[in-house]
Amino acid sequence: MDWLQALILGIIQGLTEYLPVSSSGHLAIGAYLFGIDGEENLTFTITVHVATVLSTLVILGREVMWLLKGLAKCRWNDETQYVVNIVISMIPVGIVGLFFKDKVEAIFGSGLLIVGLMLLLTAALLAFSYYARPRIKDRISAKDALVIGLAQAAAVMPGLSRSGSTIATGLLLGNKKETLAQFSFLMVIPPILGEALLDTVKVIKGGTAAALGDISVTALAVGFCAAFVFGCLACKWMIDIVKKGKLIYFAVYCAIAGAVTIICSFC
Repeated sequence: MDWLQALILGIIQGLTEYLPVSSSGHLAIGAYLFGIDGEENLTFTITVHVATVLSTLVILGREVMWLLKGLAKCRWNDETQYVVNIVISMIPVGIVGLFFKDKVEAIFGSGLLIVGLMLLLTAALLAFSYYARPRIKDRISAKDALVIGLAQAAAVMPGLSRSGSTIATGLLLGNKKETLAQFSFLMVIPPILGEALLDTVKVIKGGTAAALGDISVTALAVGFCAAFVFGCLACKWMIDIVKKGKLIYFAVYCAIAGAVTIICSFC
C-alpha cells in the first residue's frame, strides 16, 4: 500500500464510519480494487478506526467531559446511567470479539459478495426505520442499550453499517433522534480502543515487521490523518442528518451500492 492509496482509503474510512453506509464494506471494496489483503489490510483498518475514535472525542468532547464529571461525583445520576448503558451496549460486541474474532477476520477476506448482501441489509434497515412510527421514549433504557448493542455486534459483518444498524435499531425502539446519534458514536469508542489494545499485544508478540506486512509507517500516518480529519467532518454532519430524519437517502445509496457490488463479485 502506497501513501496515495492510504490517503484515499483514509478518506473513505473517515466519511463512512459515521455515515450509515458501512465503513468496513467500503474499505473492503477499496482494498479489493487496490489488491490489498491479509495483515496489511487488517493493520491499516485498525489504524484508521482508531483515528475515527479520536475524531469522535473531538466532536463530542463536551459530552465526554459531562460524563466524566458526572462519574467523578461518585453517586447515581444521569451521567452514571448513561455510562452504564454504554457498558451494557458493549456486552454483545465484546462476546463476538473474544470468541469469534478469528472467524470475523476470515469473513473480511471472503470477497465482495458478502459485502454486497450486507449493504442491501443496511438499506432495508434504514428504510424500515424511516417509515416506522413507534411510540417515542424520553430516554434510552438499559434494555434498549442492550438491543442496540446487539445491532452493533451484528455490524462486525463487512457491509453492514454500524452507525446505520445502531441508529436504525434505536429509532425502531422509539428513541429520540436527538440522542441516538450521540449514543451511537460514543458506544463504539470502548470496543475500538479494545481492539487496538489487542492489536498492540499482537504486534509485541509477533514483531512490528510481521504485523505491518508490506505497509509503510508513512502510509499508516497518511491514512490516520485523513481518517481523523474527514471523521470530524462526517461525525458533525451525521448528527445533523439524524436530527433531520434524512436517512432514507442513504438507504437508496446502500441499495444501489449493494447491487453493484454483488454484480461485480460475479465478474
